[in-house]
Amino acid sequence: MQPRNMSMSGVVDLAAVKAAGEAKQKAEQARAEAARTGQAPVSGARLVFDVDEAGFQQDVLQRSTEVPVVIDFWAEWCEPCKQLGPLLERLAGEYAGKFVLAKIDVDANQMLFQQFGVQGIPAVFAVVAGQPIPLFQGAAPESQIRQVLDQLVQAAEQQFGIVGAPADPQAAGEPAQEAEVPVPAGPYDALLEAANQALDSGDLGGAVQAYKNVLNDDPANPEAKLGLAQAELLHRVQDLDPQAVRKEAAENPADVQAQIRAADLDLVGGHVEDAFGRLVDTVKRSAGDDREAARRRLLELFEVIGAEDPRVTAARTALARVLF
Repeated sequence: MQPRNMSMSGVVDLAAVKAAGEAKQKAEQARAEAARTGQAPVSGARLVFDVDEAGFQQDVLQRSTEVPVVIDFWAEWCEPCKQLGPLLERLAGEYAGKFVLAKIDVDANQMLFQQFGVQGIPAVFAVVAGQPIPLFQGAAPESQIRQVLDQLVQAAEQQFGIVGAPADPQAAGEPAQEAEVPVPAGPYDALLEAANQALDSGDLGGAVQAYKNVLNDDPANPEAKLGLAQAELLHRVQDLDPQAVRKEAAENPADVQAQIRAADLDLVGGHVEDAFGRLVDTVKRSAGDDREAARRRLLELFEVIGAEDPRVTAARTALARVLF
């Protein structure tokens, strides 16, 4: 039986996440002050940008682990491109960071044009978790394009846990809208401290409830989201017999629940790549509700480690390969 006061210190640095949460709150306060004084907020990451072969790895593949990247293949001589391009740029502004738009001039980037197997332009693809997804070819109606983009955003979030960050519309070249003053998201220092203490002391039920209390009022609070994921993981494994769980998983590779339990133990023990690899393999081998259960548990374990961790990035890409 696992001890109640299991440490997660070898897996996640909670202090670093707390610092990120504080930085987020300061940024929100800065945006509120800018709105109050009438000053334009500082633009975040670009929503629309040109990409060439040299920058494709960083600007598209790496970025696609954080936000869906839509690719517009175009050329100066292409008349339909001149209609579709501005429409996609406007939609990138309206979706405000739920996806980003990479524009590739096929005349200047023939290698990328060939690698994607583009038959004609305009052609629109997406890249999610490093995996290319064809969307449509030719100048489509705006209503159809919106439907495709909605499906892309939904699939990226539900299947991979990838969501874009809200962005300033001016990052896409859109005219500034009258800013709404955001409500400060805290502070929750006392509640979070109590939750952290409950987690450290092994009061897992109390920790789960305390983190949920914070998230009820501030659903995006990064420290509370991480703490809740940790507490729920420890709660799941506290009564497991590690030897029995691993024996069952080894003897029954097709038993999805056995693999899920073993993955939880892998992560608690600091074997992050083993946990992720086990669940990716399970998703690949299974179907239906079993496959969905393994995929959802993998996304939950991503929350424990954090989206910025390169092991999560690699696992998202591996998951995309087995799903598409």
